[in-house]
Amino acid sequence: MRLIVMGQKAFGRDCLEKILDAGHDEVVAVYCAPDDEGKGADPLKAFALSKGLPVHQPANLNEEPTLETLRSHDADLMVMAYTTMFAPKAARDIPRLGSICFHPSLLPRHRGPSALNWPIIWGETKSGFSWFYPADGLDGGDLALQWECDIGSDDTVIDLYFKKIFPAGVESVLQVCDLFRSGNPPRVAQDETAATYEGWCRKRHAKIDWARPVAEVYNLIRGTNPAPGAWTTYAGSKLDIFDSRSIAGSATGAPGEVLSLGTDGMVVAADGGAIRVIRVRPAKGAKMPAAAWAAEAGVSPGDRLGE
Repeated sequence: MRLIVMGQKAFGRDCLEKILDAGHDEVVAVYCAPDDEGKGADPLKAFALSKGLPVHQPANLNEEPTLETLRSHDADLMVMAYTTMFAPKAARDIPRLGSICFHPSLLPRHRGPSALNWPIIWGETKSGFSWFYPADGLDGGDLALQWECDIGSDDTVIDLYFKKIFPAGVESVLQVCDLFRSGNPPRVAQDETAATYEGWCRKRHAKIDWARPVAEVYNLIRGTNPAPGAWTTYAGSKLDIFDSRSIAGSATGAPGEVLSLGTDGMVVAADGGAIRVIRVRPAKGAKMPAAAWAAEAGVSPGDRLGE
């Protein structure tokens, strides 16, 4: 088949590399978002150029010159590898077999741009990815393929994405192409009664309320690690919190109280338990061990975070 690969960053690059290495299909063009000013080339763009592939970076896919260029590739399928670019019907229907898009959740749950954060924040135990036929509604098209994985009790966004969804998703791109090559790819309608949509997980969503149940606090920390980063305050300054562990059992201190300090971090009280904070980032500084930060900041047991 003649393929257009559209995507971004490491996932788009690795999907393109997987397709090229397999040698079953011809990649006739690569599409990615315009370059961000002051940043280096997107990994997908850089890799495609290194392979001598034509790269296009339209600001949008609605304009007629862009659509005409898409038509000129005479493609069979457009593979949208985790892209944030919206493809209107006029663009996605140009390839002979249409377009197929990757999304890092088990659709119809967690439609939207932060599908990796919210399942962890909400304490869910399952996630995965979906390949679906893009439609005008966000992440709402028919499903072609899904893959499910467990969310471990200590998994962060890094664990869920880079150790589970990312590698399995890259492997699946060949399976998806095979489904279309077979001439009868599945089309399963999403169950709209089970659909959820969440917007971007921003810094304002990641503020820790130490009076909440310890499980909720822990889920928020790991569900925003590494981005946007859960945060609290100490002595009026913001403190980002990353690596941590939940400690079950009743805490003896007030919410946010530092119960103990040690080389393995500081233990902070929450409702019904405590959090061992292992790695932090002060307002002016880089990520560092919580023990080192506490020593520099003069933190002592009995001090309070979040005030």
